Amino acid sequence: MKILSKENSKQFFSFLAVLILGALFSVDYLAAADKEEAVWKKSIQLVLDKTKPLKYDRGARLPLYLWPAMNPGKLTDSSAENLVSLLNDRGIGLVCSWNYENMQESLTECLPIARAQKKLGLRVNINATSLMNSFCDGSEETAHIDSAGNPFFDDAFGKKKMGCPFRLEHRIAPIRGRFDRFTEEYLKENLSVDFVFTDWEIDGPLEWNRAYDSAKRCRICQEHLPQFDDFLAYQHELRRIRSRLQRQAYAAPILERFPGALVGNYAVYPHNGWRYWYDYFERFVEGQPSLVDQNAHYRHWSNDFEGTGFTFAMPVVYPWSWTWNWYDFEPGDYRWFYNGLLVAGNAGFSTPRDVPIIAFVHWHTVDVGLQVDERPTSKNAEKPQQMSEWAYQELLWHMLLRGTDAFFLWCTEKEQSKEVELLHPVWAAAQEYGEFLESGIPVTFDVPKNVGAVVSGLRLGNQVLVRRTDFTQNQSPLTLTVSGKMIKIPASGGRCMVLPLSK
Repeated sequence: MKILSKENSKQFFSFLAVLILGALFSVDYLAAADKEEAVWKKSIQLVLDKTKPLKYDRGARLPLYLWPAMNPGKLTDSSAENLVSLLNDRGIGLVCSWNYENMQESLTECLPIARAQKKLGLRVNINATSLMNSFCDGSEETAHIDSAGNPFFDDAFGKKKMGCPFRLEHRIAPIRGRFDRFTEEYLKENLSVDFVFTDWEIDGPLEWNRAYDSAKRCRICQEHLPQFDDFLAYQHELRRIRSRLQRQAYAAPILERFPGALVGNYAVYPHNGWRYWYDYFERFVEGQPSLVDQNAHYRHWSNDFEGTGFTFAMPVVYPWSWTWNWYDFEPGDYRWFYNGLLVAGNAGFSTPRDVPIIAFVHWHTVDVGLQVDERPTSKNAEKPQQMSEWAYQELLWHMLLRGTDAFFLWCTEKEQSKEVELLHPVWAAAQEYGEFLESGIPVTFDVPKNVGAVVSGLRLGNQVLVRRTDFTQNQSPLTLTVSGKMIKIPASGGRCMVLPLSK
């Protein structure tokens, strides 16, 4: 063994001390870096805390989208990959928002997420709502024109200055330009855009509330609508224009660059000609075409999905407070369940199988008042009872078994915790039946008009995945005809069953 001199010994131990201190510093630094990357935005952390990794593989099916799982802020590439992976383990797709008012800052936040999603083989998900605002920008060039040549706006939708549907053409180019600029930036980075949605509502042509009255005062509207006394002709023309605005300004610039992208908008979906719900800014007006069901007036709806060029459907299944007084079902849970299944089943029945359905969902009662029409509130109107957690989760299951491919949760900040707690377990458990969800065909869209048992199912080959939900105490077996064959469906106590089709 070589003996170190005293001087060499000092140098050796000094060097060793430096190494040890360096190692300790590195450990502390890495720990601090990990800790920094693990501190997520409040809503993101809530989602992670309230959900668990999936027990069953999601495969190539669509992810679950959650309003609180959007816009995580500025992240490094490594922390972005970490977060995208954590959420994907739970079956959740992270969404980033494009903001044209500060495009560079928006890209700084969005691109690391997109790079991580690409690296992990996942969809790049975008909220492009801000880019669509607004066609009706309040400028005089968009106003209605009365017989004396004076400009005016329709105030039937609140503070929004709604203009003439035939004077919005010049707004297409600047709005499309926003989409062009963002999509070009993604192309430069060799990134794709795979899922894009907008929450575009009170803007552009809308025929409801007292908009028809404003149109009758407008010289431009009268010139373009020869059948002006026919509300359905008026509705058809406005929806045709609205669809074209969405196609030319929004869908086209994305699909021209990313042909495989899923593109859609809140509340735009194929249907059977009727809409079973009213949004918060919509009102029923006597004389407009409707379908009566107890106290409900379902509005006639134009086929506005077809002209948009959209590649996925986005129905809205919420417990709007006025829905409670539309029906007299007891237990009251069935009032919410009945209406929600009408909406979801309508979309499932009407949407082509190659068009995914991503439904907006929500559990808390959406407080929009007690009545949707313009008459004084009835003395008999009741304050709605909150839908039970059980009924909501059953509704989610039945939506999946009637053609819904994925959910998009909308909720306010104070509602996030409970909404995520209720939705995610259903989504996670459903992945056990992935093959049925991917390739199964719905076997029924019947929504019973009497309180009792509700059955939904997906057929795959000679098997049917079914779920039976009972709103009464009757536990007798039910029969369902599937492809000309009868199957018996026993009470299942809140479980899905895979039943064989008899030969």
